Amino acid sequence: MKQTARIISIHAADTSGVCSMLYELGGMVVVHDASGCNSTYSTHDEPRWYRQDSMIYISALTETDAILGNDEKLIADIAAAAKDLSPNFIAVCGAPVPLLAGTDFPAIAAEIEARTGIPAFGLHTSGMHSYLAGASEALEAVVSHFCTEALPRTDAPSANIIGATPLDFSVNGAVESVIGWLKKSGFELVSCMAMGSTLDDIRRASAAHVNLVVSSCGIAAAELLRKRFGTPWIAGVPVGEKFSARLASALKTAAASGGCALTCAERDASAPGRKLAIPGEAVFSGSLAAAIEADLGTPCRVLCPLEAEDRLLAPGDLRIFDEDAASAAFAEASGVIADPMYAPVCPPDVPFFRLPHEAFSGRCYRKESLNLIDHPLPWRF
Repeated sequence: MKQTARIISIHAADTSGVCSMLYELGGMVVVHDASGCNSTYSTHDEPRWYRQDSMIYISALTETDAILGNDEKLIADIAAAAKDLSPNFIAVCGAPVPLLAGTDFPAIAAEIEARTGIPAFGLHTSGMHSYLAGASEALEAVVSHFCTEALPRTDAPSANIIGATPLDFSVNGAVESVIGWLKKSGFELVSCMAMGSTLDDIRRASAAHVNLVVSSCGIAAAELLRKRFGTPWIAGVPVGEKFSARLASALKTAAASGGCALTCAERDASAPGRKLAIPGEAVFSGSLAAAIEADLGTPCRVLCPLEAEDRLLAPGDLRIFDEDAASAAFAEASGVIADPMYAPVCPPDVPFFRLPHEAFSGRCYRKESLNLIDHPLPWRF
């Protein structure tokens, strides 16, 4: 019961991560579930829902089908819908009930692809993990299926942005600012995975000299591109002024040398003393911490409540798996920069600075979301 959230929210589930990452790519996404997953995703986690169409569906799993394992109905329904819709691909993922029933999604996807001739992949979501797990698996599947040809490198330095979704960046112009910063830093954009780019853009990913990973959900896809085509990657988000310049330098070095770097984790939070606490996704929070230390001179510590590889965290950063751990860490901090839903577990004598995170509070504070990309930081500590 220790990990039960009594006060604060939980992060968006892995099924939302799948839907968000694949939203703009012209594929058909089917969440195998009775009901509920799609309405939660569309109303809370997906700000593009009312202005951009996407083929995202629920399978309407019944109790009888779940108990008897009637996979044929699911396969036949998807095949019939695909015949009418002609999607670029088909992705099938699950919720808690299919997990309990032991549904074999890769096998179902293979049967769907055999019947339709449309590329299909099954994803191992269960609703029991965060959006990062689903988004990571979905993007890795897209890269695996569609980035298969080694294309000539562009003449000018070029890059892919990997791991961009509204769950981390909202729709406040942040992703567009990353693209603008990339061009200002001397790089042409090949693709942005997966906001603002088409599936055809992503097919050309091997033409880039370097990849910029802006969320931990992009690490697996970046690693796949490195193994297939030798493309190096850099992890970080261009926040603030000095850190943005450091990240641009790291990108140029990687493009020239072929080496990868975790620029967002090139910090050290292990020194004693009170620090500014920043809970959230590891790549963005680490980049923000580095930017605050560089621009404002305030020591920071990342508190990671989500799935993240150890290498994405700097020495002294802390994993927090429940609200009690968050409250205890906040009590030791000089201040907290976090989504407003963390405020109730922050001690009243610790300064709290609001920074909404779409994957944590959904649409509740969307109007307060900040675009920190390549801008002076708005706080003074």
